[in-house]
Amino acid sequence: MVSQSETDLNRLDRNDVVWIDLFSPESTEKHLTEEFLGVEIQSRATAEEIESSSRFKETDTAIFANTNFLMPGPEEYSMEPVSFTIVGGILTTLRDVPLRSFTELQRKMVAMPHLYPNGYWVFVNILDQRVDLDADMIELMSKEIAQYSKRINQQEDINEDFLLDINQLQENTMIVRENIVDKQRLITNLTKSDKYPAELDARFNVLQQDISSLINHTNFSFERLEYLQDTVVGLINLEQNKIMKMFTIISLLLMPPTLVASFYGMNVELPGAGFKFAWLAILAFMILLIVGVVLIFKYRKMM
Repeated sequence: MVSQSETDLNRLDRNDVVWIDLFSPESTEKHLTEEFLGVEIQSRATAEEIESSSRFKETDTAIFANTNFLMPGPEEYSMEPVSFTIVGGILTTLRDVPLRSFTELQRKMVAMPHLYPNGYWVFVNILDQRVDLDADMIELMSKEIAQYSKRINQQEDINEDFLLDINQLQENTMIVRENIVDKQRLITNLTKSDKYPAELDARFNVLQQDISSLINHTNFSFERLEYLQDTVVGLINLEQNKIMKMFTIISLLLMPPTLVASFYGMNVELPGAGFKFAWLAILAFMILLIVGVVLIFKYRKMM
């Protein structure tokens, strides 16, 4: 049976309940659920703490686990905390945002309820779907990194904005890796418990292998982004050096003619000052100096 009302808990036996999903619950809903379970559900503030004791805690009757779910945005990613409580085979989840993995799993449970005999099976399936979604995000990020690499090879729009885009992608990669490591730590702590069914060992082992693979993939993606970032910085510096070199060469080319012009600009008697076409001779001499400097630069391979 699927119910959308917390009042139905009063009519249900504990053996008939597998999963209680509290989505932005009111205080009344949370209080009724706590009375039904006989334990206090962790608050959002506790779920957001990073200490190991807050991320996973086990008592004689219950398991409390907290992890973050990745929420992709237009440019950057964010993480939303989700709190899990398992009491007597009943899973209770507390969240404040809609999650695709929860919605899909609820549909599967309605279609095939026999596949989810207790809350532990629901929990492992939530993690399984979440890891699959994280893998999809990593795959999309890898394709985006490949596009950036292609743009660098083709030298398209290599500027400061391009460098900032790579920096944002690095930040997203770190967030994804942090999110996956958090899942790995959660599963490791859970497998140390003697409360979960032994038949889930194989599922948890597969999840651990998948997570390890994703961590290696994110490490590779981050190293690749660092390489791209260094390449972009090098290309920008090279372009700036070319501009500075051009200005330096122009300055050096104009120095000899400027010296001659300054010399003949003095208000004193100079050789050839009375000659009618002296300015043409001075101009030709200045051009000759420029040509001479250009030839010297070319000979020394400075141009």
